Amino acid sequence: MNFVKRAGLSLWARKGKTLITLFTFLVISAMVLAGVLINEATAQAEEKARRSVGAEVNLDMDLGQLGAGGGGGGGGGMMAPRISAATADKLGDLPPVQKHNYSMFDAVTLKGGVELDTEGGPADASTGLKPDQTMATGILDSGLLSDFRSGRFELLSGRHITAADKDKKQVLLEERLAEKNGIEAGDKITLGAMVGKAEADFTVAGIYRNPSPSTELDPEHLLNPANLLYATVGALAGLGTESGEPLQVGKATFLLNDADELGTFKAQARKVAGAELDGFKLDANDKAIRQMTGPLKSISSTATLAMWLIGLAGATVLALLINLAVKQRRKEYGVLLALGEHKGRLIAQQALEIVAVAVVAIGLSSLFTQSLTQSAGQSLLGREAADAQRKLDSWQAPPPGSTGLDQGIDPNDEPVENADPIDRITVRLDPADLATVGGVGLGIGLLATALPAASVLRLSPRTILTKGK
Repeated sequence: MNFVKRAGLSLWARKGKTLITLFTFLVISAMVLAGVLINEATAQAEEKARRSVGAEVNLDMDLGQLGAGGGGGGGGGMMAPRISAATADKLGDLPPVQKHNYSMFDAVTLKGGVELDTEGGPADASTGLKPDQTMATGILDSGLLSDFRSGRFELLSGRHITAADKDKKQVLLEERLAEKNGIEAGDKITLGAMVGKAEADFTVAGIYRNPSPSTELDPEHLLNPANLLYATVGALAGLGTESGEPLQVGKATFLLNDADELGTFKAQARKVAGAELDGFKLDANDKAIRQMTGPLKSISSTATLAMWLIGLAGATVLALLINLAVKQRRKEYGVLLALGEHKGRLIAQQALEIVAVAVVAIGLSSLFTQSLTQSAGQSLLGREAADAQRKLDSWQAPPPGSTGLDQGIDPNDEPVENADPIDRITVRLDPADLATVGGVGLGIGLLATALPAASVLRLSPRTILTKGK
């Protein structure tokens, strides 16, 4: 009788032990498959979040280099570094970059009777601005500003400033300033330089809303937020620089196609810009991604740990079961060996029995594990996401004029708007998942037969049949 037929008869004859082994394998298969499915589902959700948010890399001054005496841009000392807009555009054309933006700041004078919003009081004396002057941000693409992308700022009418408007005279006004002066999108206002007589007519491309109250000064410029303007970077620079001088910017933002391309982008940026990056640092702002995917990483690590623990425990139980079975079948093996059966065929029969049970267990686990994993994973993720959201909602900004550090508040922990923790995953069972679980299950089964197989190799038919051991 060949060992394949003997394996089938043996499984049938020992129904109780076969069912125990089947149940053990079923638990192992279900847990391993659940771990694989949760890891895949969380990986897909994380990838979707990365693509929806993108990876934002900020080019900004490096205070460490400035303090060490590097100024960048040839300025030296403590001068703020600047980089040419042409170089920033070259960096924006690199393959990893999806979109890019850059900005510069300058003070402007409002002409033609346009009055500033005075609800928040006059500007801080340290700004050095006159009553008819305010700060304007020269921008390449206003739609890429983090406040607009997050939804904190809202464009009420008109359109955004885009890269195509770079050298056109376009401006965005805040809602309160526009209402006070009866200005609408499409109207023209005159802006003058802070020093000198240079001035130009700008078309109001759009009206936007900043939710900050007029009494809450903008932290960067110490001005009423209602009076802050956004203008095309080329036109704004033309008010304060000599004609023909190359446009220089102080900061830039690059939105990458994939967060994983950060290292590639940094290497390519250094190669393209060279010494112009002295005094600057390239920082990835992936805070929104971390905030959204925190619960996903938590349940993924939990599922992975459970998968390994169940796998190791299952392999141990299987090894004990098989070892016990070998001891109970010593007389059977002794008779077969006395009849001339090879020890290798006995080991093959033992392995075949385990493989047959494993295949049935894996097949059965595939029938219910997907729905069970979806339900359990969704429940676990929902709790993790709810806890994460409560922590975000409980965060309070430090009081005005305080860093918050003395109150135990880290300003860097401020939540990113419109980046709620992901609370849903979709579990899908693919043939590749079954193949993975099959490989793991069979590996565990064969590993569990290794120790008992060694005892089979030591069997002596004469000793077994004469002494019963």
